[in-house]
Amino acid sequence: MISQRHLNQEIDLIIHNAIREDVGPGDYSSLACIPLEKEGKAKLLVKDEGIIAGVKLARMIFAHVDPHLKVEVLIKDGQAVKHGDIVFYVEGSSQSILQAERLVLNSMQRMSAIATKTHKYVVLLKGTKTKILDTRKTTPGFRALEKWAVKIGGGVNHRFGLYDMVMLKDNHIDYAGSIANAISKTKSYLAENKLDLKIIVEARNLDEVQQILDAGPVYRILLDNFNYDDTRKAVELIGDRCLTESSGGITDETIRSYAECGVDFISSGALTHSVNNMDLSLKAV
Repeated sequence: MISQRHLNQEIDLIIHNAIREDVGPGDYSSLACIPLEKEGKAKLLVKDEGIIAGVKLARMIFAHVDPHLKVEVLIKDGQAVKHGDIVFYVEGSSQSILQAERLVLNSMQRMSAIATKTHKYVVLLKGTKTKILDTRKTTPGFRALEKWAVKIGGGVNHRFGLYDMVMLKDNHIDYAGSIANAISKTKSYLAENKLDLKIIVEARNLDEVQQILDAGPVYRILLDNFNYDDTRKAVELIGDRCLTESSGGITDETIRSYAECGVDFISSGALTHSVNNMDLSLKAV
């Protein structure tokens, strides 16, 4: 997994690029009608319900735009919110507040939606040993924030990219010629290049589960689009030789049943690719 330092660098890049994209050579709407010395105050208003996420990020955005802006936080990341709640106040240069406004809202609306969806799955899994994982099915250029939101919602981050964990999926196996070849070549490559990376291998059926076990050991076996019965059989077959993960079309209605099959993890692209943004607004006060 990536370090906190790497994650912070990714977040800094996102903020820098987003401000460049939005403000460009200048916020002419504000420059045209608001005096440079004008100061104001605004509140982050919730017009929805769910789990709030992105409060710490908002602080970072405001500080990036103008270190003199003051933020008073009333509701922290990970807390439940409802319509009418005020998450924070920001005070200082009116021009600076307006420059930061859209990035703060865009980020927090999406992060809060992801945190809310993740929290819902965490609640559905309560009482089982299964943890919910995110995937790489994220918005290009926004991954660090979406994965941060998953953690705020109580989920667990899968690999961040193609470089911090090896995941041998169906195409890798088909191109390599077999499961045994894919695993053998991967282990040789990692050893030759002195890379300490965990290996996950995808199985499409019970026969492939056995092939992975025969070619192992590996860190985790991903049971892709298995039904309940085959998932239970796979978990029994694998035992304690490695961790297990279910994935593929798992929904709100089926996630609990898959967890009760005994898997260690369930991964869901829906956490990040199928959410409706939380309705938030930044209002002058």
